Amino acid sequence: MKFIVLAGGSGTRLWPLSRKNFPKQFLKFSLSGNDEGESFFQRTIKRISLYPQADIFIVTNDKYKFYVINQLEELVDKLKTKPKIEIVVEPLSRNTAAAIALSMRYAMEKGVSQDEVFFVCPSDHLIKPDEKFIEFIKASEECAKKDYIITFGIKPTRPETGYGYIKINSPLSGFESFYIIERFVEKPDIENAKKYIEEGNYYWNSGMFTFKMDTMIEEFKRYIPELGEIFEKSYEEVLRDFQSLLDISIDYAVMEKTKKGVLLPLDIFWSDIGSWESLYDILDKDEFENATLGECINIETRGSLILGNKRFIATIGLKDLLIVETEDALLVAKKGDGQKVKDLVKILSERALSQIEEHVTVYRPWGSYTLLEKGLRYKIKRISVKPGQKLSLQMHHHRSEHWIVVRGTAKVRIGDKEQFVHENESVYVPKSTLHRLENPGKIPLEIIEVQVGEYVEEDDIKRFEDVYGREDIQRV
Repeated sequence: MKFIVLAGGSGTRLWPLSRKNFPKQFLKFSLSGNDEGESFFQRTIKRISLYPQADIFIVTNDKYKFYVINQLEELVDKLKTKPKIEIVVEPLSRNTAAAIALSMRYAMEKGVSQDEVFFVCPSDHLIKPDEKFIEFIKASEECAKKDYIITFGIKPTRPETGYGYIKINSPLSGFESFYIIERFVEKPDIENAKKYIEEGNYYWNSGMFTFKMDTMIEEFKRYIPELGEIFEKSYEEVLRDFQSLLDISIDYAVMEKTKKGVLLPLDIFWSDIGSWESLYDILDKDEFENATLGECINIETRGSLILGNKRFIATIGLKDLLIVETEDALLVAKKGDGQKVKDLVKILSERALSQIEEHVTVYRPWGSYTLLEKGLRYKIKRISVKPGQKLSLQMHHHRSEHWIVVRGTAKVRIGDKEQFVHENESVYVPKSTLHRLENPGKIPLEIIEVQVGEYVEEDDIKRFEDVYGREDIQRV
């Protein structure tokens, strides 16, 4: 069986933690006292790797590719099995239908038969217990071999307005526990959500599917021929023409139209962690029903989510609040209004505020940097470079840089000169001078970088060589 993991989404419903350039699937949480603090993406890979002889295709975009690679490297010694994993890189985001079709076409390129069964899932959901979930996948595989397309439904536990719903009809003949799908329903208002629970034949749409490749290709060709044409082209042609594809979800493209759709109810815990309330629900709580992370003291505070970062947080006399602190943003909201974060994110986008895109700490293929201070004509960063990694060969026309090594050993090129710089030593990089920073050692390299100049923004970078394949390379 083949698995497609969708890891290209840029959801920001958990802002200010989740941002466009570091989305929810890569966030790490300790969800209980025995938890290892893994990301939702890492939990997803660990879960599906329990399936015997699983082959996994992770579809993401170039912006997130190195997050995927880095977090997979962290899992190497934690997986009970060693599945074959390949990364499919979308040229740009075109929603789930195109992502699934591209992954299938890539699998064909790698010799996967069209009668192979695929399981598709997002990378940012929480599901447990893992072993029971695998049994549901095995059951769906047998049904998919009969040319059905299976989606997995979650029995509603509350009138949730943040999920889509699926209404089922009669049981599927020959398959116990499977049901014929009557219709898909958009996210409802609260009154309709209550009605769906009362009627009892509605399920939350989990966004997970099982199907045989040739079955899904046939439905693509029938209901959305533009995507069906993908399977008549070479993989290189698909990538070249990818931007012209429709931006449409698999639900709209196929599932709401197909006559082959069936639903398998999941009798396990599931959450898409689509709001701060849903994260609150799964975190451990104290005797006053507060879920807290970070250093905080709460006096006469009840039923609240309090997530701290570097600041100490103190609360007095609060009830049912959501408090989320990062280095550059603070969210305070009433519990129950978490879905309105999307409205806040829209305003941030319209105002082009930096807090919508990046954290103060920004991750790169070679490591990360943290903005410590910024003012008129200067910027100060802490840069961390992983062992054996190096930044691009680059120059800046509007700023000079001072590098002070605080940990490890740096190999530095400035112009035509190379040198080693050790702890408590420094170098100066003039404007318009080719330079490169490299970590030749066995421990992380940490430096303080002081930028000075008339323009100190990130787009004043001209790259001339880059080992990570970034495309903005200048020609000498």
